[in-house]
Amino acid sequence: MTATRTPAQVLLESRRRDSQQKRARVLSTVNAMKANGEAITFLGVARAAGVSNWLVYSAGVREHIEEARKGQARTKAREKTSGSQASTASLATDLQLARAELASVREERDRLKEAVQRHLGQQLHHAGAKDLAARVNELQEDKRDLEKRLADSEAGRQGLREALQEAQDDLIAAREAMRSMMREQNRP
Repeated sequence: MTATRTPAQVLLESRRRDSQQKRARVLSTVNAMKANGEAITFLGVARAAGVSNWLVYSAGVREHIEEARKGQARTKAREKTSGSQASTASLATDLQLARAELASVREERDRLKEAVQRHLGQQLHHAGAKDLAARVNELQEDKRDLEKRLADSEAGRQGLREALQEAQDDLIAAREAMRSMMREQNRP
């Protein structure tokens, strides 16, 4: 037979379990932040884990956070000394080069745009009025054909809408008839 526990013992065990769960959540949050490359701070860990600020400074938890912060600092120092991270001067130079290249590309775009406009103007100038009139007539005929097809499609769509409405009305009537039959059959 199990020994009966006092309410104080039950409360103590519950608090101990809750504390262990929160501490485990803090440690997993620290590991996740390290894996994601997020900056680890005491306040950031507390917010991400959903625990109090007091808990992240408590013994047993504080050491893990401090070790993670030191690890991040060592990684940043290694990156800086190994040159894997670009310096501010290097980034500024890259920005200047990119701006110069962008200006060059814009100038080339403007030159090409002007050339295309001139060429199109020359083509329109050389095209005879007879060719343009034939093209206009062709486009108007295409437009009439498309308008006719659109009208036919609209008529077909309207017919389909009416057929759908009829089918829906028939379905509603059939359901109502079925309900009436079921009610009459279920009456004693």
